This record gives sequence, C-alpha cells and structure tokens, in this order.
Amino acid sequence: MSRIATREDIESRYAWTRLWVSLLLMTVGGSGMYSITVVLPRIQSEFGVDRADASLPYTLTMIGFGAGGILMGRLSDRFGVLVPVLLGAAGLGVGYVAAGLAPNLWLLGIVQGVLIGALGTSATFAPLVADTSQWFDRRRGIALAICMSGNYTAGAVWPPVMQYFIDSVGWRQTYVGMGVFCLLSMAPLALVLKRRPPPQLPRDAPRFDAQPTASDRPMGMAPGTVQALLCVAGVACCVAMSMPQVHIVAYCGDLGFGAARGAEMLSLMLAMGVVSRLASGWISDRIGGLRTLLLGSVLQGIALLLFLPFDGLVSLYVVSAMFGLFQGGIVPSYALIVREYFSPAEAGARVGTVLMATLLGMALGGWMSGAVFDLTGSYRAAFVNGIAWNLLNLGIVLFLLYRVRALPRLVAA
Repeated sequence: MSRIATREDIESRYAWTRLWVSLLLMTVGGSGMYSITVVLPRIQSEFGVDRADASLPYTLTMIGFGAGGILMGRLSDRFGVLVPVLLGAAGLGVGYVAAGLAPNLWLLGIVQGVLIGALGTSATFAPLVADTSQWFDRRRGIALAICMSGNYTAGAVWPPVMQYFIDSVGWRQTYVGMGVFCLLSMAPLALVLKRRPPPQLPRDAPRFDAQPTASDRPMGMAPGTVQALLCVAGVACCVAMSMPQVHIVAYCGDLGFGAARGAEMLSLMLAMGVVSRLASGWISDRIGGLRTLLLGSVLQGIALLLFLPFDGLVSLYVVSAMFGLFQGGIVPSYALIVREYFSPAEAGARVGTVLMATLLGMALGGWMSGAVFDLTGSYRAAFVNGIAWNLLNLGIVLFLLYRVRALPRLVAA
C-alpha cells in the first residue's frame, strides 16, 4: 500500500514526478482535441458536406470535453485522480476505434462527443490540473503551466504525426492506431498517480490581489457570481482562440498551400503555445492569475488582428507562431484564479466548471467560424468575429480587476 501523503510532500521530488507524468498523460489524452481538426478536410470530402457540417464532430468533441470535465472533476474530488484517468484511457481507446469505423458523419460526431470528448480527453485535463494544484504552493503557477502545456504539446506533436499516417494509410486506419496507442500508453502511466493529495489548508494565505473579505466573498461578490463571470470570459476568449486553431488547416487548403502546410502551422502554433504557457506560469507566480489573464487577452487580440492583412505562406507561418506565443497562457490563468479565490476542497469541481466554459467556447467558435465561412465564402469575417469575442473577454477581465482594486474601499463602506 502506498504511503499517505502529508503536507511535507508538497513540492517534493514525488510531486515533481507526478507533474511530469501528468504532462505525459495530458499530451497523449489531448490528441482527442486535435485529431478531428486534422481530418476535417477528409471528412468534408468523404461525406460530401459543407464546412460547417464538417466542423460538427469537432464541436461535439469540445462540448463533450467540457461537460465531461465537470463529471471527471467530481470523480477526482471523491475518488482521486487515478479513477478518471483510467476511465479516460478506456474512453480514448474505444472511441478512436469506433470513430475510425463510423459509417456516417452523425455517428462519427456522437462517438467524438461521448467517447473521445466526454469520457476520454476530459479525464486528462481538469482532473490533472486540479490534482497538480494541490501538490504545489509557492510554485503553483509554473506547475500548472507545465501540466497544462500537455494540452499544447499534444497539438504540437499529433497533427503532423497524424497527417503523415493519414496520407500513408488513410484517416480511418490512423484513428484505429491512435486508439490502441492511447490505451496501451495511458494505463501504466496512470498508476503513478495512485497516491491521494496531501491535506490542504482551509485556504491559502492571500497572495497578489486574492484578499477575501470577512465573509470570504471573492472580489466582494458572491462566489457563484465570480464563477459565472469567469465562465463567460472563458467562452469569449476561446471562441476567439478557436478560429485559427480549428480552421488553419482548411484555411491553408483554400489559399492553395495544401493541408500539410496547415498541419505544420497548427503544430508550430501550439509548440509556441507551450513556450507561452511556461512563460505565463513564471509570470503568474509574480503578478497573479488575473493580471496574467489580462496580458494574454490583449496579446491574443493583437495576434488575431495580424491574420487580417497577412495571408502569404511565410507570413502565415510567422503569424501562427505569434498567435501561439501570445495566447498560450490564457487558459492556465483561469485555473490559477480559481485556486487564488476559492476553497481547495472545491478545486476539482470549480476548475472543471471554468475549464468547461473555455472548451464550450472552443466548440462554439469552431462551428461558428465554419458557419461564417459558409455564409461569406471567406475566413476574413470569421477573424473579425473572433476579435469581437476577444473584446468581450477583455472587458470582463478589466471589470474583475476593478473589483479587486476597489475591494478595500467596498469593505470599508
């Protein structure tokens, strides 16, 4: 039987080992989020549908991913992270094989949403993030950034790998192979996470702007109100984020550069996202989650603007790299904000809920960009739509920062 963890295990060698294993699990499990974007052109061609319908399996994947995150977060709070991760390995293994055998678009979408999204990839996201947050305190920002880099490492690794096998043996055979690989690789890694987290203090000592009032009302508001605002902000920022991530492969095909170039740009974008996440983790340990979110939102908006005037092959590589570098720190900031303002006993459920909102934003944005393309015949209006959603996110973050800065005056009143 494994030793029961104590507070001395926080930031120990074992804690760092768990972190690297979590990174590997998220890298493998995150394949479910990006695989469907790589095969999107093949799906559209094989099933004879328009761009919005071809984007539907991605939308269902992200909806399942987000909704499953709440369930997996609750399972993690109750039984430990091992249970959802093993469930995720089974979901991805069966889901990839079933999707590779799907005879029509609707069945493919259901399998993507239920097995790959809700039961598979979701198990290697919110539960691992919440679990990691409980094994670190002083270096929590960088630890969360490293863990969540697995989501982008998956995006950097899997698109070119899958594109190679798709070109060689077809997308269906590639999916079956991915299912076998996920099952065989994830189950042994999950066993390292068997030990439950060490006991947590009722609430961390305030850092940065995280100053609870006497009634422990975050930012001087009801906890539900703060979480709702974070969820709306998460939807908005990820509607904007999804435009390049979901449609860059198809966009390159429309411009005549080919799907392979688009897969390379997606890989570059997400590789730079890893760099961004690590840098943002270091920054957030110094300025806090809210200010890091503000920085990421501003930079993401700038990157989206750059897609409008530049559509040459070289310029798209450069702008894709900039987009990845600018926006990679946004989503980890939400997990850090939750830990700064809410009880650690609710970490799994609250982190899962807020991250669900970001994934719903990705789902909505992936479909919406395809619909705007079908309506207008180009992606220019889709980029403008993303910029508008990014402005909504920026407005909410500025409001929350205003509430934090005004908190001493509100408490005195």
